[in-house]
Amino acid sequence: MGYVTSADGTVIAYERGGNGPAVVLVGGGIDDGTENAPLAAALAEHFTVYNYARRGRGDSGDASTVDLAREIEDLAALIAEAGGSAHVYGVSSGGALALEAAAAGCSVARLGVYEVPYNITDSDWPRQWRNYVDGLRAALAAGRRGDAVELFMRVTGASDADLAGLRAAPFWPALEAMAHTLAHDAAALGDGRPPVARLGHVRQPTLVLTGDDRPAGAAKWIAALDAAADAVAAGLPHAHRQTLKGQGHVADPHAVVPVLERFFNE
Repeated sequence: MGYVTSADGTVIAYERGGNGPAVVLVGGGIDDGTENAPLAAALAEHFTVYNYARRGRGDSGDASTVDLAREIEDLAALIAEAGGSAHVYGVSSGGALALEAAAAGCSVARLGVYEVPYNITDSDWPRQWRNYVDGLRAALAAGRRGDAVELFMRVTGASDADLAGLRAAPFWPALEAMAHTLAHDAAALGDGRPPVARLGHVRQPTLVLTGDDRPAGAAKWIAALDAAADAVAAGLPHAHRQTLKGQGHVADPHAVVPVLERFFNE
């Protein structure tokens, strides 16, 4: 475990492994880096991998306010620790953060993102997203952490039965413990749609990935991921669009590593 200090003084924890060009992994919602740990281990056969806990998660510190600029500074601190330039791979909402960081001028060499949960297919999505963000803020301000997690699950399409099962699961307390970090994810995703104007500022070659494993009854935002990825790729000056066959929202590292190895080494 290593630590870097971000620009606002927040300490960010990370794990480092492997040798070779630097790659920073950016995790998604309600994740402290654990979800990316298998990918980090597999990538470490080819790269020096930095898998960090985003602020408010794991051993990383947090601040009293939520500001996307602070999370961008966190990623910049990791890139500086990695030598001043690094490839970056972000999954889900971590992909949104990675895109925003590249657009803001972070020293990203090459960028990969996987299934960033923007939505452009549902005409009612802007209203739904605003309601979610407002409800999330209210729940967190009142200390209703379980309600905050439930709001997140509902906006991703969870049913009453799904939520009942989750609340009874042994890992539910761990989800509640990270509920406050959902505000950081919401900030990274902006208004819930691809930030087309800012994407034009991303000059790095960018690999835009999705899977094609869409289970029956999948949430609307899952079904919309392909369209969102197409829109992201269309807005980027140097995009490469690819689908990983047989992969769902959490992809098998063995499917991801060969693709990233080729792309990052081009």
